[in-house]
Amino acid sequence: MRIIIVMLATIVILQACGIKANQKNSVAVNAAVPVKLLQVIEQNGKAVINTSGLLSTENEARLSFKIGGIIDLITVKEGDLVRKGQLLASLKSTEISAQVQQVELSLEKAQRDYQRVANLYKDSVATLEQLQNAKTGVEIAKQNLQQVAFNQQYSKIYSPTDGFIVAKAGNVGELTNAGAPVLFMNALSGSSKWILKTAVSDKEWASIETGNSAVVHFDAFPGKSFNATVSKKALAADAASGSFPIELKIDFGKETPAVGLFASAAISPAKEVLGYSIPYEALLEANGKQGFVFVTNDQKTVKKVSVTIAEINQNVAYISDGLRGFNYVVVSGSPYLTENTSITVSR
Repeated sequence: MRIIIVMLATIVILQACGIKANQKNSVAVNAAVPVKLLQVIEQNGKAVINTSGLLSTENEARLSFKIGGIIDLITVKEGDLVRKGQLLASLKSTEISAQVQQVELSLEKAQRDYQRVANLYKDSVATLEQLQNAKTGVEIAKQNLQQVAFNQQYSKIYSPTDGFIVAKAGNVGELTNAGAPVLFMNALSGSSKWILKTAVSDKEWASIETGNSAVVHFDAFPGKSFNATVSKKALAADAASGSFPIELKIDFGKETPAVGLFASAAISPAKEVLGYSIPYEALLEANGKQGFVFVTNDQKTVKKVSVTIAEINQNVAYISDGLRGFNYVVVSGSPYLTENTSITVSR
């Protein structure tokens, strides 16, 4: 009997200890997390816009023949530098030469017919109408000759300016159609400069103006930066991506780049934009232009929200969107927080 009483007493004591331990754990779980807060203040600034793109030149040309035919000659290959007026490609001349000779013979016949009718008209044998028709035949033959001579001229491709060949779309012996590109070239002269083709969002587009300065970096030129300016701002979005094309004119100095190089650029808009600045430590899970922060309005519980990062400079993150409507952002203690965690503000 005594043993049973001892066992019951032991069980009661253990249960009491368990209740107290659970109460302590519950208090520990529900304890408010100490944090430091920063008041969210909207301010004007000139946030740098980061973007990327591929290098090209201002003037690009898709060179083709005016008439179709068999390609007889291509004098260049991809990457070759070319000069203005240089022969680049030609068609086999057999067909077009035959056409020219045919029209020349037609013109000679029309002139003989006209001369014969003119002599008959002087002898009052031919009528005025016959004379006029013969003269019209001569004019038509001349126009036909001018047309085929023009086509013969454009059965050869000459470089329209100094530049270099980017790609070939045809080879010797192939049949090409009229107007089908055979060579692609980029102009590179005093009137054509190197440009970076990139694209930005609609909000970034609104803050950019032509003439804004930028700094460009290339993986091909490690450790070097190049000055650039916004030379073109598209007035319509790209149908496929929905972004707005932007072109940056780059000053390479003595460096020699190549078409297609990948580059990153930092554009400095002249317009001031509304945004927020917070310590870098307040950001969570930052990935590219997106990140997360904890915010609060009542200084009692927190909420996790997504923000858009405009720029990170040293230890400051500039936020362009996501903090509107919130009074405070958590700048210390974030790793210990979850959604709706209770907080205490430490000074």
